[in-house]
Amino acid sequence: MREIMKAALLAGLEEGRLPLDGGTADRLCAFGEAVVRQNAVMNLTAITEPEQVARLHLLDSLTVLTMAELKGKRVIDVGCGAGFPGVPLAIACPEARVTLLDSLGKRMHWLESVLPELGVDARCVTARAEEAVKDCRETYDFAVSRAVARLNILLELTAPYVRVGGAVLAMKGSAAREELAEAKNAVKKLGLRVEEIRDFPIGDAVHSVILLRKIATTPPQYPRRYAKIKQSPL
Repeated sequence: MREIMKAALLAGLEEGRLPLDGGTADRLCAFGEAVVRQNAVMNLTAITEPEQVARLHLLDSLTVLTMAELKGKRVIDVGCGAGFPGVPLAIACPEARVTLLDSLGKRMHWLESVLPELGVDARCVTARAEEAVKDCRETYDFAVSRAVARLNILLELTAPYVRVGGAVLAMKGSAAREELAEAKNAVKKLGLRVEEIRDFPIGDAVHSVILLRKIATTPPQYPRRYAKIKQSPL
């Protein structure tokens, strides 16, 4: 499994002009293997083929590095699930101070146990995004998120974590521009400004990263309770 995964990872890194050394690639693949093994007993991912793990999880996560300089920055992965994109970012950029946030305790307990074994330094927090923010509002340089919710919902969950001058990095699929158009009101109300959207070919699909700069403090009434966010998105 490791050889196939690493070969696909290195090929993708070269194609995407992401320079990482072989040791870092090995650590990324070690995490990919750990996810696949744990998936046998816990529902972490539908993607288990080594080449697909390399492309759709590891490489996809690393596209964030082409959009933002994370060295020395505080980064929170909101709704990290099995650890994507936060864990690959912590491996590829160990100088970043990464927090992994998710409400599912079993996943977070697994990450808390496996990351030290892999030599990955990341803080794990088990909580709902709209509740955890009260203790760390506007203290992060970047909030990243992948496959959590449509953008108009996601921004209300992520923007309150980010300091003015920082940014939200939203990882999206083929509907990225449609979701961005839908989220215009949320962008304005939450103190954000769309700075860049960049497309990345991942296998046969095209994924996008939307960078939204925090230009003003998010009003204190946000985020609302999740039921309200979902019922009435901004």
